[in-house]
Amino acid sequence: DKALEVIGEIKRLKGEVDPVLELSRTVPDLVELARLADAENDSSSFRELKEYADSAEKRLEELELKSVLSEPHDASSAFLSVHAGAGGTESCDWAEMLARMYIRFAERQGFAVQMIDKVDGEEAGVRNITYQVKGPYAFGYLKGEAGVHRLVRISPFDAKSRRQTSFAAVDVIPEIPETEKDIELNPAELKVDTFRSGGAGGQHVNKVESAVRITHVPTGIVVQCQNERSQHSNRATAMRMLVAKLVRMEEAKREAELGRLYGEKGEISFGYQIRSYVLQPYTMVKDLRTGVETGNANAVLDGELLPFIDGYLRKRLRDTRDGHGAAGSGPVKA
Repeated sequence: DKALEVIGEIKRLKGEVDPVLELSRTVPDLVELARLADAENDSSSFRELKEYADSAEKRLEELELKSVLSEPHDASSAFLSVHAGAGGTESCDWAEMLARMYIRFAERQGFAVQMIDKVDGEEAGVRNITYQVKGPYAFGYLKGEAGVHRLVRISPFDAKSRRQTSFAAVDVIPEIPETEKDIELNPAELKVDTFRSGGAGGQHVNKVESAVRITHVPTGIVVQCQNERSQHSNRATAMRMLVAKLVRMEEAKREAELGRLYGEKGEISFGYQIRSYVLQPYTMVKDLRTGVETGNANAVLDGELLPFIDGYLRKRLRDTRDGHGAAGSGPVKA
């Protein structure tokens, strides 16, 4: 385990240094290519130059975005949960769509994703689902996704094909490294329940009480894990999630943002959403906090979230510098 921690830290540091070194070599090459293209007045060389320059610009933007991630735990892995809200089967289906969106985003960023817990919807989709997203800066990238997400579309579950509005809440907490855990849990304050894992069945699933649910009695926080075959492994993962939630709760108290950060404890419906996804009668995804929007909703649902993440992080940075939560500038096209 210690070796894996060291390897992970080396990978994180190399992930910060290598792109800078690569760009520092790329830019002089681009300048030289520009001189050659200008001297020869070669249109094909100009086209090639533009492709390389666009690629370098994109990498530079990614580096700039990462430089904003300087808050505590930004470099950590994360636990991401999606909870269906008002809307019944519609919202369960929407929760599953959101879960897929985050899996696709994680794949694009090179993060590893492991399902921790899942509660299926009554007819379709999921009622709740939790993932562990492992990789450098996973929490930093995903923390701005916490809140209520609203979908407007023609319902695939409505025989009359009427337009429906669905809601789902996303919760994101960092995975706290063992060396940083300063919260001591009193075993007397923990209620531990075991139950049979849900799923398609098999030699293990649904036959052994390996799933674990832990309730922290003083705060009412509940975590559960059922993805491992071993009850011991599930308990260890659930404890990590509980500690992470308690750490975030203490930080939130200091920031006076507890209600905003834990949207799942509030109402998951109209008036609470952070982002709207409209598929009918037109297509648009708009972040209501930053004004960032795009008409390519399909790309967003396929994991193209960086413009929204960038907008949120830069607004958060501006607000921190201003010191009074000033609103960002006008709408930005993603």
